[in-house]
Amino acid sequence: AELIFSYTPSTDSLSECKYPSVCAGLQGDDNLQSMLVGTVMRKIKSRTWKKQRYFKLQDDCMTIWYKSKKAGNAHSTFSVGDVEAVREGHQSEVLLSIADEFPADRCFTLVFRGRRGNLDLVAESAEEAQSWIRGMRKLIENLENMGERERLDQWISDWFKKADKNNDGRMNFKEVRDLLKMMNVDMNEHHAHRLFTMADKSQSGTLEDDEFVLFYKMLTQREDVLRVFQEYSADGQKLSLRDLEDFLREEQLEGGDIQQQAKQLIERHEPSDAAKQLNAMTFDGFLMYLGSAEGSIFNPQQRGIFQDMSQPLCHYFISSSHNTYLMEDQLRGHSSVEGYIRALNRGCRCVEVDCWDGANGEPIVYHGHTFTSKILFKDVVNAVSNYAFKVSEYPVILSIENHCSVEQQRVMAHHLNHILGDKLLKSTLDGKAPIGLPSPEDLKGKILLKAKKIGGLEESFGGMVEDTLTVEVSDEEEVAEIDEDNLHRESLRRRVKELSDCVVYCKSVHFNSFKHSRIHSKFYEVASFTESKARKHMREAGAEFVHHNARQLTRVYPSGFRTDSSNFNPQEMWNAGCQIVALNFQTAGEGMDLNDGLFSVNSCCGYVLKPSFMRDPEKRFDPDTPQKRDGYRPLVLTIQVWTGQQLPKVNIKEGSIVDPLVRVEIHGVPMDQAKQETRYIENNGFNPVWYDTLRFSVHTPELAMVRFVVEDYDKTSKNDFVGQYTLPMSCMQQGYRHIHLLSKDGTSIPPSSLFVHIRISPLE
Repeated sequence: AELIFSYTPSTDSLSECKYPSVCAGLQGDDNLQSMLVGTVMRKIKSRTWKKQRYFKLQDDCMTIWYKSKKAGNAHSTFSVGDVEAVREGHQSEVLLSIADEFPADRCFTLVFRGRRGNLDLVAESAEEAQSWIRGMRKLIENLENMGERERLDQWISDWFKKADKNNDGRMNFKEVRDLLKMMNVDMNEHHAHRLFTMADKSQSGTLEDDEFVLFYKMLTQREDVLRVFQEYSADGQKLSLRDLEDFLREEQLEGGDIQQQAKQLIERHEPSDAAKQLNAMTFDGFLMYLGSAEGSIFNPQQRGIFQDMSQPLCHYFISSSHNTYLMEDQLRGHSSVEGYIRALNRGCRCVEVDCWDGANGEPIVYHGHTFTSKILFKDVVNAVSNYAFKVSEYPVILSIENHCSVEQQRVMAHHLNHILGDKLLKSTLDGKAPIGLPSPEDLKGKILLKAKKIGGLEESFGGMVEDTLTVEVSDEEEVAEIDEDNLHRESLRRRVKELSDCVVYCKSVHFNSFKHSRIHSKFYEVASFTESKARKHMREAGAEFVHHNARQLTRVYPSGFRTDSSNFNPQEMWNAGCQIVALNFQTAGEGMDLNDGLFSVNSCCGYVLKPSFMRDPEKRFDPDTPQKRDGYRPLVLTIQVWTGQQLPKVNIKEGSIVDPLVRVEIHGVPMDQAKQETRYIENNGFNPVWYDTLRFSVHTPELAMVRFVVEDYDKTSKNDFVGQYTLPMSCMQQGYRHIHLLSKDGTSIPPSSLFVHIRISPLE
């Protein structure tokens, strides 16, 4: 038992700065020192709402505290860990709206994770603004470099602070009991008191500092991991190098130089120097390894760019957004440039721009014929220019829904050329008539326009412009067609040509049939379908659809009836090889979970290579009959769901504890669609134990996505969502793995996790 509790807190006091990596360099850092002193800044919500607030970094280097002068004792706090990025200058709509009042060098924006709104601030001077910008960036960077052990320290410390109501740095038994409820654990009072007494080494009737950590360690004893540890440990106390090699080979099914891997894991995760000297791993080190990236279900080797990026664009699934300008639903939602920034920062590579005539000759972007607010087209282009390549260097496609008059189309062309400059692709890459689509690698750093085009690509190389002028206004067929009176043919051709010339490899066309496309369509033509039309084509000619998508791009977008901006399941479209499957990024749920899961591979660059049988025009893959394809190798996926750790509380009702169950969903070709659940565990969100086994037959593993969902069981109403994690089956690591759960909007919720055992074997 002594070994299990060999963990010790980082410093003597929980209230001091106790995270060395977060506070690294604090003493010598003037920016952080001035943040600790605090400063008065204006919090800006609109042109008319600008209020002074006092902001200060707390001594823990993890929390920002702020209050207004008038609010008496009332104050607010937020964690540095909740801040995703710091933007300098006028880089939000709110700060742009007051640009005439406050110079850019005094303004900055704190961007929060998930769907929480930004915090726009104006400092009293450019120096103070820089101090906060640099200081926040340093704290965020340090936090990202934090080790597993410090993360645990921080998490324990946060709970300690929440529970220590009178702020005396110690906790009596009543406070501990309240804390257990807050932590989602329903514990026998007698058992809790026994642990409390054991941890109270000083016999003061209260727990402080390391006593509280010891109590937490006893509370979170990982019997599940201990079982595995002892099975492989020759002496029950440690894993020798050979023990660890056996575990990695037999359980984790690791390949390559196992001895080298074992040595690296000890070096990285073993906290005891004495054990390191012996080339051994203690139970603490084993726990740290299993909780790390190497011990997670997602194969770390597929985190970076590992796919061939030199194939034609149509050979990739492309992360794509629908109604990108919307922050809420499409009837009354708020239009915002922020929608573009957030989508691009999530690795999205195709954004939609719905353009209409605006006042003063300036085109605007909004959801036409609705009550959604409006933004300027030029502001959207500016945001795309600034954020297109921050997280991925691969090309961005601007999908233009053009409802503008000829005059305002000229303004659009001017803004695109003027703002995007060399980033905008205006001609073929080598200046010659192409015979196929270029690759993401060829198009790095380029922005492509997807819109209507007069004539074809070939005509740019000396051919005649075809006589018919097809200025169809919109891909999205629910929208009314252009007024015939506008079509003054010759003058229109000359004047619209500026915008048309910006369209190179993505010409929007109307779709007739697969047969027509096979004979007449060009590789640079892109057809768009509503989800219902796409489903109809899949039902009637699935193999034809896959074949079509091996040669050219297809875009699928949600039905106009989804006024709540809900999403369809993108998997059915990926099954047919559709590349640009456009989802409402602002709407959390299954659709976005699958999208985030698919594009979490390949460095989240927004491009994922399709399986080889969907890229070869000679292969006839039909998603409805996967067993007929060459190289058909079905698999059995066996998942033992062992335990859960510190699941978040979903019901804020006093005294309510989660009754968790785990559902595993397979999303893939129709034959593979399946769901299975564990039983639910009553009143334990803290350390539920299932040991339930779920088995799935998977006929096309190359396309299968696996989604783990934790729910709070309710016999009288719909279960509450607790957390989820989604990944491609091809990225799963086998053996004993932790699944680090994500919230509804895809952000991490440490230290909530599931502990599972995974096996993948051939289907006999």
